[in-house]
Amino acid sequence: MLRRRERPVLSSVGCASLTVRGRGSARRYPAIRALWALVLLALGPAFAGEIGKTGAHWDWQLTEPFDLSVDVQVIDLDPDSVTPSQIAALKARGVKTICYVSVGTVESYRDDAELFPEHVLGAVYDDWPNERFLDIRQLDAILPLMTARFDRCRALGFDAVEPDNMDLFENETGLPITAAHQIAYLRPLIAYAHRIGLEIGQKNAPDLIPALHRDFDFIILESCFHYGFCDDALVYAQEGKDVLAAEYSHMPVDRRAACAFGAKAGIRFIFKERELAAGGQAC
Repeated sequence: MLRRRERPVLSSVGCASLTVRGRGSARRYPAIRALWALVLLALGPAFAGEIGKTGAHWDWQLTEPFDLSVDVQVIDLDPDSVTPSQIAALKARGVKTICYVSVGTVESYRDDAELFPEHVLGAVYDDWPNERFLDIRQLDAILPLMTARFDRCRALGFDAVEPDNMDLFENETGLPITAAHQIAYLRPLIAYAHRIGLEIGQKNAPDLIPALHRDFDFIILESCFHYGFCDDALVYAQEGKDVLAAEYSHMPVDRRAACAFGAKAGIRFIFKERELAAGGQAC
């Protein structure tokens, strides 16, 4: 089964947690976040209902079996689990389709995994033994492999790309990758996606928003309400671009407060299991 997730980091006591770096007083002062949640609850009757029954804006399905009949405007899918005819049927219904691509790792089960030479491979991705980080500083080696993945998304008929794992400078990759290296790698990927007619979104990495928000076409966030960094992405909403946010059921989130905040800020929240299978809730 294919599955994706928010970035897990092993704590000193061996438990999985998620670390988000960046600015924002809500991260540092939980009491402020709690007070803000109370304020949001007074703003209106926002609530979460089942995806497909609430007129949800988007859905995210990366673990089979998929439910492609879901009534949404945007859907993010794994290209290894869909056919061109399925993508065409979604587009015929007016659904915007996003193609999942890991641009910062290679997973051993992907068809192109053997094309990545050993010298571009870094550490194993935490508790995901079938996945290793990539040395994105080696542009000549990595970019052709990634643009080929983008070409496949286009051949399948997708409208856009979700470039996952674009925050290597924040991870224990075994490689001296900096934010500057990350930006230098992402800019040609953005340009290539646009050149072949695909939109491309930012994925997490709030520290890169000031440098890249004008170039990306939308943003996908994981657990931004739980960790209090949604406000970093408001510039996307101000520019009229989609802010697609997912909160996970294994992490405590006041869904009513998140929906109220999203309605005010222009953020499209969904609430999913970590495996990102069909189902879940949306505001």
